[in-house]
Amino acid sequence: MFDGVTGKLTLADLFEVRSQLVIYHFMGKAVGDQSPGWSDGCPTCSMVADHINAGFTHLKSRDVTLMVVSRLPVENIEALKKRLGWRFNWVSSFANDFNHDYGVLATKEEVANGTVHYNYAVQKFEEYPADDRHGLSVFYEDEAGNIYHTYSTYGRGCEEMLGVYFFLDLVPKGRDEDSLPFPMAWMRHHDRYEVASR
Repeated sequence: MFDGVTGKLTLADLFEVRSQLVIYHFMGKAVGDQSPGWSDGCPTCSMVADHINAGFTHLKSRDVTLMVVSRLPVENIEALKKRLGWRFNWVSSFANDFNHDYGVLATKEEVANGTVHYNYAVQKFEEYPADDRHGLSVFYEDEAGNIYHTYSTYGRGCEEMLGVYFFLDLVPKGRDEDSLPFPMAWMRHHDRYEVASR
């Protein structure tokens, strides 16, 4: 069961009236931030959400529901949506095992052991020091109501959702991420960038 602004929802409910469902697993905590009160959501996931906000309506016309799921409480989700002007549907998996079941949440035991399963491989925790992770999962519901998990991707596999990278790959400096602590360290919530100047 997921928590939404209208109440409890099942996985089947997330399809709305369509047969195909794409779920973006939005990180509730930023990489390296383990504080329990953190409520802003990951800046990189927020950039993905900016792209989702621009396209989710178009997908509805193609029998696809695009849904965002994260472990943030509903009140934090709604506050963030309001602040950043997002209109897409977003539900909380805060009270269930969905994120772990679909490979985007490391358990306390995995973190304590120093190895986690992510992106179809066992990784050392220090390579990606966050228990909450991002990814994309796709589901299909047939006419009998059977639901199938048809696809998932993680890590940089979600990069195609970032149209900004298309433009950065065209300009002379490219992505210009080599000197950063990690490749996407430059990303911010769209209302928190400093204006660049020469």
